[in-house]
Amino acid sequence: MSDSLILEVANIQTDVLTGIYSEETGRPQPLRISIRAELAPQPRYTPDCPLAASKNYMDLKFAAGEGLPRDVHFTLIESVADHICETLFLQDARLTRISVKIVKLAISEGDEEIGMTLSRERPA
Repeated sequence: MSDSLILEVANIQTDVLTGIYSEETGRPQPLRISIRAELAPQPRYTPDCPLAASKNYMDLKFAAGEGLPRDVHFTLIESVADHICETLFLQDARLTRISVKIVKLAISEGDEEIGMTLSRERPA
């Protein structure tokens, strides 16, 4: 069995231009984004391991927030997830697989989570 390292950020709320219906287009929609990024792990993580031995979690948070273009309308939230995956794969060649979960808050009620999850392996 081989080791794996999965970095996670969860429930980042951000507004993104997205949607297909007339009431959605032209204004940002609130989304809740969670990311799981698999990284080829070090053989060992000692107490004095530097940050370079892993990946800065803030890079994941950035890709799900400030890293999304504010002037682009994403018709589908799947396109938002694709953009996040591509951003992270370009940032770090050690990432092997990324999963992005997006919940559309504007149509969710109570504890509902209406949305999707895109999982993508690093392109060959």
